[in-house]
Amino acid sequence: MTAQAKPAFDPYEVFNQPPALEDHNLFTTDHALMAAAQANGAGWAEAQLTAYGARLGTAETIEQGRLAHKFPPQLKLFDRFGHRRDEVEFHPAWHNIMRLIIGEGLHAAPWADPKPGAHVARAAAYIMHAQIEPGSQCPTTMTYGSVPALKRDAALAETWLPKIYSRQYDPANTPVERKSGALIGMGMTEKQGGSDVRANTTIAEPVGGASREYIITGHKWFFSCPQNDAHLVLAQAPGGLSCFFVPRWLPDGTKNAVQIQRLKDKVGNKSNASSEVEFHGAHGWLLGEEGRGVPTIIEMGTYTRLDCALGSAGLLRGAVAQAVHHVFHRRAFQRHLVDQPLMTNVVADLAVESEAATMLALRLARAFDRADADPQEAAFRRLCTPAVKYWVCKRAPNAVVEAMEVHGGNGYVDEGPLGMLYKEIPLNSIWEGSGNVMCLDVLRALQKGSDGLEAYFAELALARGSDTRLDAAIKSVEAEFADLTEAEHRARRIVEKMMATLQGALLVRHSTPAVADAFCASRLGGDWGHAFGTLPKGVDVRAIAERARPV
Repeated sequence: MTAQAKPAFDPYEVFNQPPALEDHNLFTTDHALMAAAQANGAGWAEAQLTAYGARLGTAETIEQGRLAHKFPPQLKLFDRFGHRRDEVEFHPAWHNIMRLIIGEGLHAAPWADPKPGAHVARAAAYIMHAQIEPGSQCPTTMTYGSVPALKRDAALAETWLPKIYSRQYDPANTPVERKSGALIGMGMTEKQGGSDVRANTTIAEPVGGASREYIITGHKWFFSCPQNDAHLVLAQAPGGLSCFFVPRWLPDGTKNAVQIQRLKDKVGNKSNASSEVEFHGAHGWLLGEEGRGVPTIIEMGTYTRLDCALGSAGLLRGAVAQAVHHVFHRRAFQRHLVDQPLMTNVVADLAVESEAATMLALRLARAFDRADADPQEAAFRRLCTPAVKYWVCKRAPNAVVEAMEVHGGNGYVDEGPLGMLYKEIPLNSIWEGSGNVMCLDVLRALQKGSDGLEAYFAELALARGSDTRLDAAIKSVEAEFADLTEAEHRARRIVEKMMATLQGALLVRHSTPAVADAFCASRLGGDWGHAFGTLPKGVDVRAIAERARPV
């Protein structure tokens, strides 16, 4: 008997496909993130960031993120007997991811354990988490941002802050006194107003006496994370638009009259629940003073805007890491893709964009660490928070699309990670104030005083003289502020120049010569095209690609 000949074609033999990017450390393989954390005062957190990066990069955690995204939450309005439930049911993978992020303290660690660099350390972990499962960052971010507002009320702080500071994730739908941990959400916008929250029609009527309790009637068009234990809500009180703390359960153990109408069917962010609700005589407690609702909740918004920038930087890094991983393994025309000059240019250009976003976002986080003790850092934070949020969130989507294209047709198949990143990446530019709102907030900060601009230029001065292209860019920004006629018309142009120049200054000081040269030549020197992959000749694109490789 002769041996059977091997068939000429084996349909199950797979070759020239890159291995899945898993079982790798998201921190130690991200040299830009490591450099940014060190430069901004979180070098002490290297061990914990390394440990978290290892956990996030496991095949198991990546699969949990995929499942949480694939099986979105389900709204259960009533039980089988007809009683209102107003509950959201999640896939077990969501709860596993929430245990991970809350266990790491990304919802409250800088408040629960304050130390120099705590916000930067959290920011670095947040950037890593965004690459695996960004939906879970919504309840995490709002809880993080709520703490300064809650500290304004001693009674609420005494009850709620110990639960918020806990690293125990407790999804139970029960009064906070019975829970091991608590999460906070927010509800600002309504059908008729959107970002114009002063057009809100929801009414809050005081109970009377010395109590700060009010009865709230109305609706919210976007009410994030209805499963959270309490929300900060804007409503019209007798003294004007005010901010209220609205718990899911009341102190007497009964359910508050907050009724979910439906969950939003969003383009992305599928794992997370966003809802529309009505208040049918719901109880809320005034935070701050009547008529000061916007300043009170905007303090929360300052922190959530930071997280929008961090989240976009993380999504961008996730897409770039996938693209660079791909080109180092995939072959075409007898060479690896990374050995083909045009493709090397593309991934190097993407890597420069990602590193600039990471460095800028962590520099902003440093201002959050130091604002209480340093007036210059406080001024920098006030001016640059909306500017950084605008710029990083606005730049990232095009880069993620380019990273998807690097993969060819495989990139557009939703089984892989690029589909989730692609659908998630527009979100941070929209939430917590869209692009125009951010640029107008920069102008408002400028109108309030010169200290913010002075702090900004002081940061640029640290790098002045290091690169002639950077020096020219600084002069160009100075010229923008020499004449502020039609400033609103030019607001985007002004903010873009400010942020690109600041990125260049940070990279010159804290990155490698190859990355800094590429950024200054292209983004500041003008030697660049209109798409990624147009870095000028003379740039060390291979060194940049190697630096961005997730190994």
